[in-house]
Amino acid sequence: MPQEQTLPSKNGDLHGNAPDKSDVALLLIDVINDLSFPEGAMLLRHAMPMALNIAALKKRAKAVGIPVIYANDNFGRWRSDFAAQVDHCLYSEVLGRSIAELLQPERDDYFVLKPKHSGFFSTSLDTLLACFHTKTVILTGMAANICVLFTANDAYMRDLHLVVSCDCVASNTVEENRYALRQMHDILKANTSAWANLDLHGLTNRLAPNLNHKNV
Repeated sequence: MPQEQTLPSKNGDLHGNAPDKSDVALLLIDVINDLSFPEGAMLLRHAMPMALNIAALKKRAKAVGIPVIYANDNFGRWRSDFAAQVDHCLYSEVLGRSIAELLQPERDDYFVLKPKHSGFFSTSLDTLLACFHTKTVILTGMAANICVLFTANDAYMRDLHLVVSCDCVASNTVEENRYALRQMHDILKANTSAWANLDLHGLTNRLAPNLNHKNV
C-alpha cells in the first residue's frame, strides 16, 4: 500500500508572525495591578520585594532569549486593553504604581488578558506557548495562592514543566504564600528555587536536572 503523505500545516507559523522558538517562557501574572481592593495595602508590602526580584529575573531571562509574557487580569472591563491598564497603573495615583514602574512591559514582550484566575482560561496563552514550542514555564507574580496557583494547575495539566521561584511570587500573608508554594512544589512538582539559583541556560537547553528545591 502507498504510504500516506503528511502535509505541512498551512497555519503552522500563524501567517508568518510566529515568535522565535523557546523551550522556556517567563510569565508575569497580574503584576500590572492598581491594587485597588481592600487587601491591596497588605499585598503591597510583600509585592514590592517580589517585583524587584522579578525585574532581575526578567533581565536574566531576556539575556538568554527567554520570551516574557504578561498574563494580566482585565478587571472586568471587557472593552479595556493591556496598554490602557499599563497607563492606568503608571500614571494614576494608585497603590500598584511603584510595581508597574518596575515591571512595565517592553516592546518585545507578549501579553494575554485573562477574565478569571488562570492565565490559560479563555485566553490565547495555549496558542502562544504552542508557537514557542515551550516545554517549561516560569511563573511569577501575584497572588501566589490564587492566580499563580490556578495558572500552575492548568500548566501542570498540560504537561508543562513548572518553575515557581519562591521569591518571585507574593500573597497577602507570608503563611498563605508558603502554603501555596508548598502545594505547587509537592503536588505540581514545581521547582521553587530562588530566582538567583535558577539555571536558565540549563532550562533553555533542556540539560538541567529536575531540581525541586523546597525553598518554602
